[in-house]
Amino acid sequence: MAVTVKIQRKLDNFLLDINFHSDSRRIGILGASGCGKSMTLKSIAGIELPDEGHIEVEGRTLFDKTEKINLKPQMRNVGYLFQNYALFPTMTVEKNIAAGLKGTKQEKEARVREMSDKFRLQGLEKRLPGQLSGGQQQRVALARIMAYEPDMILLDEPFSALDMYLKDQLQRELAEMLSDYEGTVIMVSHNRDEVYRFSEELLVIDQGKIAVSGKTKEIFQNPVSKEAAHLTGCKNFSKARRIDSHTIEAEDWGITFTTERGIPDYTEYIGYRAHDFIPVWNAEQGGADGAGSDRNGMLRFELESSAELPFEKNYYINAGKTVCWFVQREKVRELEERGMPDYLAFDEEKLLFLK
Repeated sequence: MAVTVKIQRKLDNFLLDINFHSDSRRIGILGASGCGKSMTLKSIAGIELPDEGHIEVEGRTLFDKTEKINLKPQMRNVGYLFQNYALFPTMTVEKNIAAGLKGTKQEKEARVREMSDKFRLQGLEKRLPGQLSGGQQQRVALARIMAYEPDMILLDEPFSALDMYLKDQLQRELAEMLSDYEGTVIMVSHNRDEVYRFSEELLVIDQGKIAVSGKTKEIFQNPVSKEAAHLTGCKNFSKARRIDSHTIEAEDWGITFTTERGIPDYTEYIGYRAHDFIPVWNAEQGGADGAGSDRNGMLRFELESSAELPFEKNYYINAGKTVCWFVQREKVRELEERGMPDYLAFDEEKLLFLK
Protein backbone atom coordinates (compact mmCIF):
# COMPACT_ATOMS: atom_id res chain seq x y z
CA MET A 1 0.00 0.00 0.00
CA ALA A 2 1.51 3.32 -1.00
CA VAL A 3 0.42 6.84 -1.83
CA THR A 4 2.53 9.71 -3.12
CA VAL A 5 1.15 13.25 -3.31
CA LYS A 6 3.33 16.11 -4.48
CA ILE A 7 1.13 18.98 -5.63
CA GLN A 8 0.83 22.76 -5.77
CA ARG A 9 -2.37 24.73 -6.25
CA LYS A 10 -2.73 28.51 -6.07
CA LEU A 11 -6.11 29.99 -5.27
CA ASP A 12 -6.21 33.79 -4.92
CA ASN A 13 -3.69 34.50 -2.11
CA PHE A 14 -3.64 30.88 -0.86
CA LEU A 15 -0.96 28.41 -1.95
CA LEU A 16 -1.41 24.68 -1.33
CA ASP A 17 2.03 23.07 -1.38
CA ILE A 18 1.80 19.42 -0.25
CA ASN A 19 4.51 16.78 -0.49
CA PHE A 20 4.22 13.39 1.21
CA HIS A 21 4.72 9.67 0.63
CA SER A 22 3.17 7.05 2.90
CA ASP A 23 2.96 3.27 3.10
CA SER A 24 0.42 3.36 5.95
CA ARG A 25 -3.12 2.02 5.49
CA ARG A 26 -4.68 4.66 7.74
CA ILE A 27 -3.55 8.27 7.30
CA GLY A 28 -4.94 11.26 9.16
CA ILE A 29 -4.72 14.88 8.03
CA LEU A 30 -5.19 17.38 10.85
CA GLY A 31 -5.50 21.13 10.44
CA ALA A 32 -7.58 24.21 11.14
CA SER A 33 -10.43 25.25 8.84
CA GLY A 34 -9.15 26.70 5.57
CA CYS A 35 -5.66 25.17 5.80
CA GLY A 36 -6.05 23.06 2.62
CA LYS A 37 -7.15 19.66 3.99
CA SER A 38 -10.21 19.22 1.78
CA MET A 39 -8.43 20.68 -1.26
CA THR A 40 -5.76 17.98 -0.82
CA LEU A 41 -8.41 15.22 -0.80
CA LYS A 42 -10.27 16.71 -3.77
CA SER A 43 -7.00 16.84 -5.73
CA ILE A 44 -6.42 13.13 -5.06
CA ALA A 45 -10.01 12.35 -6.09
CA GLY A 46 -9.75 14.41 -9.28
CA ILE A 47 -12.35 16.99 -8.24
CA GLU A 48 -9.71 19.75 -8.00
CA LEU A 49 -6.95 20.18 -10.58
CA PRO A 50 -3.50 21.02 -9.18
CA ASP A 51 -1.34 23.55 -11.02
CA GLU A 52 1.76 21.35 -10.66
CA GLY A 53 2.75 17.97 -9.36
CA HIS A 54 2.24 14.23 -9.24
CA ILE A 55 -0.29 11.92 -7.53
CA GLU A 56 0.23 8.16 -7.36
CA VAL A 57 -1.89 5.51 -5.58
CA GLU A 58 -1.02 1.81 -5.42
CA GLY A 59 1.51 2.23 -8.25
CA ARG A 60 -0.99 3.96 -10.56
CA THR A 61 -0.34 7.54 -11.64
CA LEU A 62 -3.56 9.52 -11.26
CA PHE A 63 -2.11 12.91 -12.08
CA ASP A 64 1.18 14.16 -13.48
CA LYS A 65 1.42 17.68 -14.83
CA THR A 66 4.72 17.09 -16.67
CA GLU A 67 3.50 13.86 -18.32
CA LYS A 68 0.07 15.41 -18.99
CA ILE A 69 -1.73 12.64 -17.10
CA ASN A 70 -5.02 13.53 -15.43
CA LEU A 71 -7.39 10.59 -14.95
CA LYS A 72 -11.08 11.48 -14.66
CA PRO A 73 -12.54 10.96 -11.16
CA GLN A 74 -14.48 7.85 -12.23
CA MET A 75 -11.26 6.30 -13.59
CA ARG A 76 -9.21 6.83 -10.42
CA ASN A 77 -10.88 4.07 -8.36
CA VAL A 78 -10.91 6.36 -5.34
CA GLY A 79 -13.95 6.49 -3.04
CA TYR A 80 -14.80 9.91 -1.57
CA LEU A 81 -17.06 10.16 1.49
CA PHE A 82 -18.28 13.76 1.68
CA GLN A 83 -19.30 15.59 4.87
CA ASN A 84 -22.98 15.38 3.90
CA TYR A 85 -22.57 11.87 2.37
CA ALA A 86 -23.81 13.17 -1.06
CA LEU A 87 -26.50 10.49 -1.45
CA PHE A 88 -28.96 10.85 -4.30
CA PRO A 89 -32.09 12.11 -2.45
CA THR A 90 -34.65 10.69 -4.89
CA MET A 91 -33.05 7.25 -5.13
CA THR A 92 -33.65 4.39 -2.70
CA VAL A 93 -30.89 2.87 -0.57
CA GLU A 94 -30.38 -0.02 -2.96
CA LYS A 95 -30.24 2.29 -5.99
CA ASN A 96 -27.74 4.55 -4.23
CA ILE A 97 -25.52 1.54 -3.51
CA ALA A 98 -25.82 0.34 -7.12
CA ALA A 99 -24.93 3.74 -8.60
CA GLY A 100 -21.75 3.41 -10.61
CA LEU A 101 -21.60 -0.39 -10.47
CA LYS A 102 -20.74 -2.22 -13.70
CA GLY A 103 -21.86 -5.69 -14.74
CA THR A 104 -25.09 -7.54 -15.44
CA LYS A 105 -28.31 -6.81 -13.55
CA GLN A 106 -27.87 -10.03 -11.57
CA GLU A 107 -24.28 -9.17 -10.66
CA LYS A 108 -25.29 -5.69 -9.50
CA GLU A 109 -28.17 -7.06 -7.42
CA ALA A 110 -25.88 -9.63 -5.81
CA ARG A 111 -23.32 -6.93 -4.96
CA VAL A 112 -26.02 -4.65 -3.49
CA ARG A 113 -27.28 -7.53 -1.29
CA GLU A 114 -23.74 -8.25 -0.15
CA MET A 115 -23.15 -4.60 0.78
CA SER A 116 -26.56 -4.32 2.50
CA ASP A 117 -25.66 -7.28 4.69
CA LYS A 118 -22.14 -6.04 5.42
CA PHE A 119 -23.29 -2.57 6.42
CA ARG A 120 -26.41 -3.69 8.31
CA LEU A 121 -28.90 -2.10 5.92
CA GLN A 122 -31.31 -5.04 5.64
CA GLY A 123 -34.90 -3.81 5.60
CA LEU A 124 -33.90 -0.30 4.57
CA GLU A 125 -33.30 -1.03 0.89
CA LYS A 126 -36.52 0.68 -0.34
CA ARG A 127 -36.16 3.80 1.81
CA LEU A 128 -35.01 7.21 0.60
CA PRO A 129 -32.04 8.98 2.27
CA GLY A 130 -34.40 11.49 3.92
CA GLN A 131 -36.05 8.61 5.80
CA LEU A 132 -32.76 7.48 7.36
CA SER A 133 -30.85 8.52 10.47
CA GLY A 134 -27.40 10.11 10.19
CA GLY A 135 -25.73 6.82 11.04
CA GLN A 136 -27.76 4.93 8.44
CA GLN A 137 -26.95 7.53 5.79
CA GLN A 138 -23.26 7.14 6.57
CA ARG A 139 -23.51 3.36 6.18
CA VAL A 140 -25.27 3.75 2.82
CA ALA A 141 -22.60 6.18 1.58
CA LEU A 142 -19.84 3.82 2.68
CA ALA A 143 -21.62 0.80 1.16
CA ARG A 144 -21.87 2.67 -2.16
CA ILE A 145 -18.12 3.37 -2.06
CA MET A 146 -17.12 -0.16 -1.03
CA ALA A 147 -19.38 -1.76 -3.63
CA TYR A 148 -16.90 -0.98 -6.41
CA GLU A 149 -13.79 -1.94 -4.36
CA PRO A 150 -11.75 1.27 -4.55
CA ASP A 151 -7.98 1.33 -4.11
CA MET A 152 -8.35 4.22 -1.66
CA ILE A 153 -11.09 5.81 0.44
CA LEU A 154 -11.08 9.52 1.31
CA LEU A 155 -13.07 10.67 4.35
CA ASP A 156 -13.72 14.42 4.40
CA GLU A 157 -14.69 15.48 7.96
CA PRO A 158 -17.25 12.64 8.08
CA PHE A 159 -18.44 13.43 11.62
CA SER A 160 -18.35 17.23 11.65
CA ALA A 161 -22.13 17.80 11.70
CA LEU A 162 -22.94 15.24 14.41
CA ASP A 163 -23.49 15.60 18.16
CA MET A 164 -20.94 14.07 20.56
CA TYR A 165 -22.85 10.87 21.34
CA LEU A 166 -23.63 10.05 17.72
CA LYS A 167 -20.11 11.05 16.66
CA ASP A 168 -18.54 8.57 19.09
CA GLN A 169 -20.90 5.81 18.00
CA LEU A 170 -20.26 6.39 14.29
CA GLN A 171 -16.49 6.59 14.78
CA ARG A 172 -16.56 3.11 16.30
CA GLU A 173 -18.89 1.82 13.57
CA LEU A 174 -16.69 3.27 10.83
CA ALA A 175 -13.55 1.67 12.29
CA GLU A 176 -15.35 -1.67 12.47
CA MET A 177 -16.69 -1.42 8.90
CA LEU A 178 -13.24 -0.56 7.54
CA SER A 179 -11.39 -3.16 9.61
CA ASP A 180 -11.12 -5.67 6.76
CA TYR A 181 -10.55 -3.08 4.01
CA GLU A 182 -7.02 -3.54 2.73
CA GLY A 183 -6.74 -0.31 0.77
CA THR A 184 -5.52 3.07 2.00
CA VAL A 185 -7.89 5.35 3.91
CA ILE A 186 -7.17 9.06 4.37
CA MET A 187 -9.31 11.03 6.79
CA VAL A 188 -9.16 14.80 7.16
CA SER A 189 -10.38 16.45 10.34
CA HIS A 190 -9.88 19.43 12.61
CA ASN A 191 -10.73 17.16 15.56
CA ARG A 192 -7.60 15.76 17.22
CA ASP A 193 -9.47 12.94 19.03
CA GLU A 194 -10.91 11.61 15.75
CA VAL A 195 -7.51 11.64 14.08
CA TYR A 196 -5.76 10.05 17.07
CA ARG A 197 -8.25 7.16 17.22
CA PHE A 198 -8.27 6.58 13.48
CA SER A 199 -4.81 7.03 12.00
CA GLU A 200 -1.46 5.25 12.09
CA GLU A 201 0.29 8.14 10.35
CA LEU A 202 -0.49 11.82 10.66
CA LEU A 203 0.06 14.92 8.54
CA VAL A 204 -0.45 18.28 10.24
CA ILE A 205 -1.23 20.97 7.67
CA ASP A 206 -0.78 24.66 8.46
CA GLN A 207 -1.66 27.33 5.88
CA GLY A 208 -1.30 25.02 2.89
CA LYS A 209 1.93 23.29 3.95
CA ILE A 210 2.77 20.21 6.00
CA ALA A 211 3.98 21.46 9.39
CA VAL A 212 4.94 17.99 10.60
CA SER A 213 4.35 14.36 9.59
CA GLY A 214 5.04 10.95 11.10
CA LYS A 215 3.53 8.26 13.32
CA THR A 216 0.39 9.63 14.97
CA LYS A 217 1.25 8.72 18.57
CA GLU A 218 4.79 10.07 18.20
CA ILE A 219 3.53 13.41 16.90
CA PHE A 220 1.12 13.78 19.83
CA GLN A 221 4.00 12.95 22.18
CA ASN A 222 6.50 15.23 20.42
CA PRO A 223 4.78 17.63 17.98
CA VAL A 224 8.05 19.48 17.09
CA SER A 225 6.24 22.60 15.78
CA LYS A 226 4.10 25.04 17.78
CA GLU A 227 1.24 24.76 15.27
CA ALA A 228 1.25 20.96 15.48
CA ALA A 229 1.28 21.15 19.30
CA HIS A 230 -1.66 23.57 19.24
CA LEU A 231 -3.65 21.35 16.87
CA THR A 232 -2.94 18.27 19.00
CA GLY A 233 -4.43 20.00 22.04
CA CYS A 234 -1.60 21.82 23.83
CA LYS A 235 -2.90 24.94 25.63
CA ASN A 236 0.22 26.46 27.21
CA PHE A 237 3.06 28.08 25.26
CA SER A 238 5.95 30.31 26.20
CA LYS A 239 8.65 31.92 24.09
CA ALA A 240 11.91 30.16 24.89
CA ARG A 241 15.55 31.22 25.13
CA ARG A 242 17.90 28.25 24.84
CA ILE A 243 20.86 28.91 27.10
CA ASP A 244 22.72 25.64 26.44
CA SER A 245 21.90 22.02 25.59
CA HIS A 246 20.39 21.40 29.06
CA THR A 247 19.18 24.85 30.16
CA ILE A 248 16.30 26.88 28.75
CA GLU A 249 14.33 29.89 29.88
CA ALA A 250 10.55 30.07 29.43
CA GLU A 251 10.47 33.84 28.97
CA ASP A 252 6.69 34.33 29.26
CA TRP A 253 6.54 32.36 32.52
CA GLY A 254 9.76 33.67 34.07
CA ILE A 255 11.06 30.15 34.66
CA THR A 256 14.38 28.50 33.85
CA PHE A 257 14.44 24.73 33.31
CA THR A 258 17.53 22.57 33.75
CA THR A 259 16.90 19.28 31.95
CA GLU A 260 18.48 15.86 31.81
CA ARG A 261 17.51 15.37 28.18
CA GLY A 262 19.07 17.51 25.47
CA ILE A 263 17.22 20.60 24.30
CA PRO A 264 17.04 20.76 20.46
CA ASP A 265 18.85 23.65 18.73
CA TYR A 266 15.68 24.64 16.89
CA THR A 267 13.68 25.36 20.09
CA GLU A 268 11.83 28.70 19.94
CA TYR A 269 8.90 27.80 22.21
CA ILE A 270 8.12 25.55 25.15
CA GLY A 271 4.72 23.87 25.23
CA TYR A 272 3.03 22.10 28.14
CA ARG A 273 -0.30 20.29 28.14
CA ALA A 274 -2.91 21.50 30.59
CA HIS A 275 -3.55 18.07 32.16
CA ASP A 276 0.12 17.35 32.94
CA PHE A 277 0.88 19.78 35.80
CA ILE A 278 1.76 18.37 39.22
CA PRO A 279 0.31 20.28 42.21
CA VAL A 280 2.82 21.05 44.98
CA TRP A 281 1.93 22.29 48.45
CA ASN A 282 4.35 24.59 50.24
CA ALA A 283 4.93 22.27 53.21
CA GLU A 284 6.20 19.54 50.88
CA GLN A 285 8.88 21.92 49.60
CA GLY A 286 10.14 22.85 53.06
CA GLY A 287 8.89 26.41 52.59
CA ALA A 288 10.18 26.91 49.07
CA ASP A 289 10.38 30.58 48.21
CA GLY A 290 9.73 32.28 44.89
CA ALA A 291 13.36 32.09 43.78
CA GLY A 292 13.49 28.41 44.63
CA SER A 293 10.32 27.79 42.66
CA ASP A 294 11.84 29.42 39.60
CA ARG A 295 15.11 27.53 39.95
CA ASN A 296 13.27 24.22 40.18
CA GLY A 297 11.06 25.00 37.20
CA MET A 298 7.80 25.54 39.09
CA LEU A 299 5.01 28.06 38.67
CA ARG A 300 3.78 29.97 41.70
CA PHE A 301 0.04 29.28 41.90
CA GLU A 302 -1.88 32.55 41.52
CA LEU A 303 -5.47 31.81 40.51
CA GLU A 304 -7.13 34.11 37.97
CA SER A 305 -10.37 32.18 37.45
CA SER A 306 -11.82 28.70 37.12
CA ALA A 307 -14.52 26.90 35.14
CA GLU A 308 -16.38 23.78 36.18
CA LEU A 309 -17.12 21.23 33.45
CA PRO A 310 -18.99 17.91 33.77
CA PHE A 311 -15.86 15.75 34.15
CA GLU A 312 -13.09 18.19 35.05
CA LYS A 313 -12.36 21.62 36.45
CA ASN A 314 -10.26 24.15 34.58
CA TYR A 315 -8.05 26.57 36.48
CA TYR A 316 -6.50 29.65 34.87
CA ILE A 317 -3.26 30.77 36.51
CA ASN A 318 -1.63 34.20 36.35
CA ALA A 319 1.97 33.56 35.29
CA GLY A 320 2.86 36.58 33.19
CA LYS A 321 0.45 35.18 30.63
CA THR A 322 -2.48 32.95 31.54
CA VAL A 323 -1.61 29.28 32.05
CA CYS A 324 -4.31 26.58 31.86
CA TRP A 325 -4.44 23.71 34.34
CA PHE A 326 -7.14 21.10 33.67
CA VAL A 327 -7.92 18.77 36.56
CA GLN A 328 -9.89 15.52 36.24
CA ARG A 329 -12.90 15.18 38.53
CA GLU A 330 -11.31 12.59 40.85
CA LYS A 331 -8.32 14.91 41.48
CA VAL A 332 -10.60 17.90 42.19
CA ARG A 333 -11.65 16.19 45.45
CA GLU A 334 -8.03 16.28 46.65
CA LEU A 335 -7.91 20.03 45.98
CA GLU A 336 -11.14 20.51 47.89
CA GLU A 337 -9.66 18.65 50.86
CA ARG A 338 -6.16 20.17 50.84
CA GLY A 339 -6.84 23.58 49.35
CA MET A 340 -5.18 25.12 46.33
CA PRO A 341 -1.49 24.22 45.80
CA ASP A 342 1.28 26.78 46.24
CA TYR A 343 3.06 25.73 43.05
CA LEU A 344 2.53 23.79 39.84
CA ALA A 345 5.46 21.57 38.90
CA PHE A 346 6.36 20.41 35.40
CA ASP A 347 7.16 16.83 34.45
CA GLU A 348 10.37 17.21 32.43
CA GLU A 349 9.46 14.28 30.16
CA LYS A 350 6.31 16.14 29.12
CA LEU A 351 7.93 19.46 28.24
CA LEU A 352 7.49 20.11 24.52
CA PHE A 353 10.42 21.80 22.77
CA LEU A 354 8.99 23.47 19.68
CA LYS A 355 9.99 25.51 16.66
